[in-house]
Amino acid sequence: MELRQLITFRMVALTLNFSRAAAALNYVPSNVSMQIQSLEDELGVKLVDRLNKQIALTEAGKRFYVHVERILNDVEEAKNDLISEKIAGTITISANEIMCTYMLPSVMLRFREQYPDVRLIFRPTTHEGLKQSLYDGVTDVIFIFDEPIASTGLHVEPLREERFSMLAAPNHRLAGQSSIESGDLSGEFFLVHEKGCTYRTMFDRFIIREGADNVTNLEFSSAEAIKQCAMLGMGIAFLPEIAVASELEQGRLIALPLELAELNVAVQMVWHKKKWISPAIHAFLEMARTAMHSPLAGSKNQ
Repeated sequence: MELRQLITFRMVALTLNFSRAAAALNYVPSNVSMQIQSLEDELGVKLVDRLNKQIALTEAGKRFYVHVERILNDVEEAKNDLISEKIAGTITISANEIMCTYMLPSVMLRFREQYPDVRLIFRPTTHEGLKQSLYDGVTDVIFIFDEPIASTGLHVEPLREERFSMLAAPNHRLAGQSSIESGDLSGEFFLVHEKGCTYRTMFDRFIIREGADNVTNLEFSSAEAIKQCAMLGMGIAFLPEIAVASELEQGRLIALPLELAELNVAVQMVWHKKKWISPAIHAFLEMARTAMHSPLAGSKNQ
């Protein structure tokens, strides 16, 4: 039994997909399949049920996984202990465009300054692909704007709430009003993210609830593009306040007096429950908590 076989088996157990496990380990799928078959032959038990294109761990495979995880964790701890007393290693982080641009850079800079021996890999990912990247084993930690996440396989830690606002250029017809009724939104042009992300869904629910008629949406994949178009007077932008802090301070955008409390979402830090938290990952999680935590955030296992 070889260490690489155990590493491969763990990735297969996490992804339940030979192709995804192969991609995460930089193998070809046939190599992964052969390693699992070799393990099964040596142990004399079937570890994986192959169900057409789907796979599942057998009862023996589930029991074996517990031992494999313990063995690999012990090996990693032994390596860290022998190589250096310094925190080192590699961490792969993913988040969507807004988090990448406006929230995580300062955290990553501070972490790099404090832990120069840790290699940070950052993978910008669409909202839809974030959680899947954890199941695929290609990301260690993700940061996500979302309503409370419920998952049996993920550990979810809310860090802070983030307010969203309706924003317009100072010369927009609604910018000078002290209050706005739902009827004022009828016929308006809105600058929003593409369908699929949580806050776009929440925006659509808000418009339906308010009963605004004949509205037009212009969809973007970039918060920066939404801001630029709003500042040019093209329409009303819907964005988190963190993305427009400087524009609000400089008066280039105005927050419209609309009550959007129910549209608040949480910034959540998420990782796979079966993921071994190395000293480097642990240090990063602690720094992110310190940098982004608010009194409203709590901690919960999912």
